[in-house]
Parts: sequence; structure tokens; C-alpha cells
Amino acid sequence: MSVQGVHALVRRTHEARVLRVLREHGALSRGQIASKVGLSRTTLSEITGDLLSRGAVVVVDTDAARRAGSGRPAELLTLDPSSGQFLGVDLGHTRVRIAVADAAHDIIAAGHATYPAESAWDERLDAAFALIDRTATRTGVSFRALQGVGVGVHGPRPAVPELAMPFAERFAAPVVVDNNTRFAALAEAMTDGPDVHDVLYIRLSDGIGGGLVVGGRLVAGAGGVAGEFGHVTAQPGGDACRCGKSGCLETVASVPAVLSGCTNAGLNIDTIEDLEAALTRGDPVAEAVVERAAAAVGRVVAAAALVLDPAQIVIGGRLPQCAPALVRRVEEILAGELCPVGGARPAIRAARLGDDDGARGAIAALFRQSPLLDGYPDPVR
Repeated sequence: MSVQGVHALVRRTHEARVLRVLREHGALSRGQIASKVGLSRTTLSEITGDLLSRGAVVVVDTDAARRAGSGRPAELLTLDPSSGQFLGVDLGHTRVRIAVADAAHDIIAAGHATYPAESAWDERLDAAFALIDRTATRTGVSFRALQGVGVGVHGPRPAVPELAMPFAERFAAPVVVDNNTRFAALAEAMTDGPDVHDVLYIRLSDGIGGGLVVGGRLVAGAGGVAGEFGHVTAQPGGDACRCGKSGCLETVASVPAVLSGCTNAGLNIDTIEDLEAALTRGDPVAEAVVERAAAAVGRVVAAAALVLDPAQIVIGGRLPQCAPALVRRVEEILAGELCPVGGARPAIRAARLGDDDGARGAIAALFRQSPLLDGYPDPVR
């Protein structure tokens, strides 16, 4: 290969790295790009200048709103929003949610629909495709530039081929299938910016699941069950769990378990809204049951934190939304459990995203592996 050919190859490699960073992280300044790809400011300026002239990259804003101190605001660069679309689908127990993002990481369409809990998978898929069609008609999204589809489903071991094939046939695009709670973990991690790499996420809802983001990547585990906090034993010899064990965290801290605990203690409530109302008026029975759930969650999460040493712990789901004090109580328990070890303790917070976190996380997973623009055409010279 000639010297000119080597130079062209190196340049294309640099371009691919720049495009990959923008694909994963969204809008960044030139300085941020340079630090992530390891290029000098001069080389990066040449690369980004060429990409801007070709339309592969556009200027969307400056960092004036988030920079500290004085100085000239830096331009923020991102991929051309029209150069690709990404579809995230979350097939939950009783509803499907979708979100569509462009290459600049902006959500350009979203929607949701419900179905009965006992629906078969083909019925859930029919509901998903009908929702996608309605959303496309309503928003004008054509999917002509679709680069990938992420599908999140409940359960520790998704039936990947059976679920991926219908989407691959429908859209002729790569399809990623994983647990929807793991996708939610990735979405929550990204709300703190591109540099948060280690997050432990637990969701307390009708069931209990979770996810681990390590080094900025989701961890599924050898058997696809990483993050299944709901089936960690929280009370030895406790109530029977649907998994066949007894005393699992899900039998203490899931929404059905908390509602059942309140009923067994003499408080007449049927729904999560009833529980929220009871907590608002300071009902001692409701508070005691939530405290019991928080203590169990705190013990399980503390044990996981001692092993994994995450930078951040995020608690999401319907239960902490209705009972914010639960997150504060878990934080207190972790403060006591982790102090003897020394070092910095993980930050603990409630989830920021709503019920669309699974669909957004599916899109985030696509951003981290899609080959979008790696082969962007050279300009005609």
C-alpha cells in the first residue's frame, strides 16, 4: 500500500472513531470528542471540518448553558439527525411502549398501547406493530432511514429468535432483544451523561428486576439473569415465591407484596393509588409495611454494592414513585452497611425516567453498537 493509501486509511479510521463517539453520546464539543478518541485538537479539527462539509455532522448548539466560568462557548456537534432512525420497543406485562429517535439522540415519536396480561406473544406483537403504524401515521415518521430495532421484554431469558425475526422481516434492519428492565438500567445511566459507567439499577413494581451497567455496557450474565434482584433471598423461610423458592425479595418489596402486607395488617386497600393515599395521610400500617420493604431492599442492595462497588445506585418502579421515603430509607441502610469498608460510597437516587425507560434504553443499546455512518460516503472531489 502506498503512503497515500496508508494516510487515507488512517484518516478513515479517525473518522469512524469520531462518528462512533457521537453516535453513542450525542452532542459533544470538539474538546470532549478529542478526549474520548485520543486525537490532537489539530487532527480533530481537520476531521470534523471535513465531516461538517459533507453533512455527516452538524452544529446543533453551544455549551453555554452548562459550562462553568467565563470564556467563549464551544460549539456542540452531533450526527446529522436525518441520517438515521432508531426504534425502541418495550413489550411489558400489560402494555407496549415505543420510541423513535433520530441520529442526534432526539426522540421524534412515541406512543403506547395496552393489552390483557394473559395475551400470547403473537397478540403482543400484533399490538406493537399496530402501534408503530399508528404512530408513524400520526407523526409522519417513515422509517426509511431505520438503522436498528431494540426490543425489550419482561422475563430473564427473552425468546430472542422468536421475537427478533418478525421485526427483522418487517423493517429489514438489525434487531437487538433483551430484558426490558436491563434496557431501563441503561437509559437511567445515560441520564447522568456519557461518563457514568457503573450503575446498579433495581425496579420495584409488579415484580422486581434490575440491571447492571459496568464500564458503560449492559451486563447480561452467562445465563441472561444478571440483575434478577427479585429472587435474592431477603427473608429466609419467608413466603413462597412464584419462582419456587421462599423469602425472595419479590415476596416482600413488590407492589403486590406490599398491598398484601397492608391487607393482612388490617388496612383495607386494593391498588397502588390506595397505598399512596394511605401514606399521604400518614397511616401507620402503610408506613410500617413500606419500612419492612425498604429494609429488605436495603439489605439486598447493600450486599450487591459490596460485591460490585457501583458508582451509582438507582431505584425505580411504581413502588418508589408512590413511596419516595423508601429511597431515603434504603440510602440510610446503605450508609450503615457500607461504612466499615471505607472509600467513597455510591450515589443513591430515585429513577428519573417514567414508564418509557425500557423503550429509551433499547434505543440506547442500539446507539452503542450500530454501524451508522461508519461507511459514510466520501465527498465527490
